[in-house]
Amino acid sequence: MELRQIQYFIAVSEELHFGRAAERLHIGQPAVSQQVRRLERELGVELFDRSGRAVTLTPSGEALLPEGRELLKALDALTVKAERLATQDESTFRVGISSALGRRLDDFLDALPASGAGTRFEFQTLDAPTRLAQVRAGRLDAAFVRGVESAPGLHLLTLWHDPLVVALPAAHPLADRACLDLAELAGLPLRITSRDANPVLFDTVAAACRRAGFEPSLGPPFAGLQNTLAEIGAGGAGWTLVYPAAAETVSSRRIALLPLRGEPITIRMFLALPENVAPKRLELLEATSAQVRRKVAAEKHTSPHD
Repeated sequence: MELRQIQYFIAVSEELHFGRAAERLHIGQPAVSQQVRRLERELGVELFDRSGRAVTLTPSGEALLPEGRELLKALDALTVKAERLATQDESTFRVGISSALGRRLDDFLDALPASGAGTRFEFQTLDAPTRLAQVRAGRLDAAFVRGVESAPGLHLLTLWHDPLVVALPAAHPLADRACLDLAELAGLPLRITSRDANPVLFDTVAAACRRAGFEPSLGPPFAGLQNTLAEIGAGGAGWTLVYPAAAETVSSRRIALLPLRGEPITIRMFLALPENVAPKRLELLEATSAQVRRKVAAEKHTSPHD
């Protein structure tokens, strides 16, 4: 049995036409028919019913189709891994990141144990769903990701909890405070990403508002962080929340950034890894994440607003 025979079988089963399958495979129709016949002889079953005007799968063909697809998926995974090994050594670590990691990425790299000092990092800035998909596909070794609590098929290591900072118009009376009670924002519309886009963030903020005694009033649709901040700074009534790393990049004098008094609203940052990550690499990254958590906890302990 040859892998190309499985490829031809899958193509014909999806097209239900030998001619269209041949066009899709960029080969002649006789070759497709011949190889599928050989596969049927080797398996000892007929895969297709050719007796009518249309080609249809036999019950045996229907039953074997999922296994055929799994074989091709395994071939794709093998090819991806082979390409990776051919172009880089084992010490290369490819990581998906967001544009708002800031100094926390430095903290992560600083926390690597001595055993990881020779690791060469390659970073790709991608949106969160793409980061997770790339880790699952084996095209990334890991990804920093917020806004999830589970990721089927992946191993999640907790790195830190981001305490969100309130962004207000600098001209608002509350902007003169050193810090805020969340309840003081009850009369202002909240500008936040939709629940569909980030359910963990939306639900966490909504629950914190309810604990503070009010139901958040949603303002105009969230237009991305920079656009939303620009609209708030230009006089649009409302407030939003900013990750600490993103807050460090906000330079507009029209925006005031204030911490919350008492228990902060936090979102967890994870490092997403393949479920089959090598034990030595997992051990290295677990040690790194523990060190980062200790550093973040130490910063929180010395914060003047706690």
